Amino acid sequence: MIPWWVLAVLVVGANFTLWGSVGAVRLVESLVRRAGERVPQRAVGPGAASKSGMRVLRSEERAPGGGAKSVDVGDVAVLIAAHNERVVIQDSIRSVLRLVPPKNVHVVSDGSSDHTYKLARRAGAKVIRTRKNVGKAGALQEAIERFRLVDRFRVVMLLDADTKVDANYFASALPMFDDARVVAVAGCVQTAWRRRGLSLMGKLLACHRERIYALTQYLLKFGQTWSRFNATHIVPGFASLYRTEVLPHIEMNPPGLVIEDFNMTFEVYQKKLGKVGFTPSAVAVTQDPDNLRDYVRQTRRWALGLWQTVRRHPPRANLFTLMLTLLLLELLTSSFLILLVPVILVALTVPQLLVGVPGMSGLHAFMAAHFSLGSLMFGVLLPDIVLTCGVALFQRRPRFLLFGAFFLALRVLDSVLSLQALARAWSLSTGRWRSPGRRAIGTGKM
Repeated sequence: MIPWWVLAVLVVGANFTLWGSVGAVRLVESLVRRAGERVPQRAVGPGAASKSGMRVLRSEERAPGGGAKSVDVGDVAVLIAAHNERVVIQDSIRSVLRLVPPKNVHVVSDGSSDHTYKLARRAGAKVIRTRKNVGKAGALQEAIERFRLVDRFRVVMLLDADTKVDANYFASALPMFDDARVVAVAGCVQTAWRRRGLSLMGKLLACHRERIYALTQYLLKFGQTWSRFNATHIVPGFASLYRTEVLPHIEMNPPGLVIEDFNMTFEVYQKKLGKVGFTPSAVAVTQDPDNLRDYVRQTRRWALGLWQTVRRHPPRANLFTLMLTLLLLELLTSSFLILLVPVILVALTVPQLLVGVPGMSGLHAFMAAHFSLGSLMFGVLLPDIVLTCGVALFQRRPRFLLFGAFFLALRVLDSVLSLQALARAWSLSTGRWRSPGRRAIGTGKM
């Protein structure tokens, strides 16, 4: 009989335990240094200061021995790649225009057949368009060249067309470039789950995504991006920052990949271009799919992008490869186990359904010999509930508890999509995209 705690480790993941512990050490170190050092926050733009008007500048964020002039918003080019985003493009541009000068905001309309180009210009951005739909990576690459962003700016922000940037984003993110080793900064994603008009399914999917975001960012990414142990598998493309000096060394649009952000992150580490920074206070709010069809399409696309990027980059003897290997092994084992849970439940609770089927009696005997309802309860269901309660408490959002019973079913769906993507990873993709259904972002509090 497999002990319940073994199931818990396989389902919850040793990676969460490992990097969560590293993150806790990073947090303690940061708190200790904050107690001894408090410096005035530099102004980075209207609305960007914290409520106290002060910000702690951690030692790990400073350039060793001083260094070049600190990056401010005037040094940042904002680049939005958009394909048929007429519903949301103006609100996204307006949100970032509160923080950066209008001349810094650039949009590339990638083969849009709607009014994306016209609306982006009307909102105050510099806009170009591609001759055909070349995909997000291709559109970004073309825009960087045509706008000459590498020559004109020190940092480029890659921003999705459905994303609203929090007022404190740049105040939190830009100081991380004071460390000369940091070449990219990952934003902290939140989902716009409070949007009006969401169906019950839409609210469930949004809460499921928000739970995933909270767990992966606070229990994985925060520890993985500590300067002492720096190795994370993705700088998400929804709201990320890159030093422009490294962009010529990154192959942004290699053939055969469906998305770009995994590949760009892998390139940073495998080419030893520098480190990735992350702070939970650099928040941007994005829209996630509010219907099952768009959710499946997007999740499958992300999973395929990961496996295609793994296929493209051979393993090397470094910390990044070690981190990635552990992550992928855990992803595979947890996906297989999650998929087995419904079968195990049927075998244990309604055995006659399997025993009566030719060739299934052996499967029933195997399940009954290795699993019990108690082990599933304490090893799978209870840990999932604990994670949900932890996120609800940390985020101060009791709504997570209302949908908690359905998250495990969505994890089964995620596992199916991840394993399907692995099987398709050796096929080539064009990178061309179709945006999921959008709703007006609105001006509510984020």
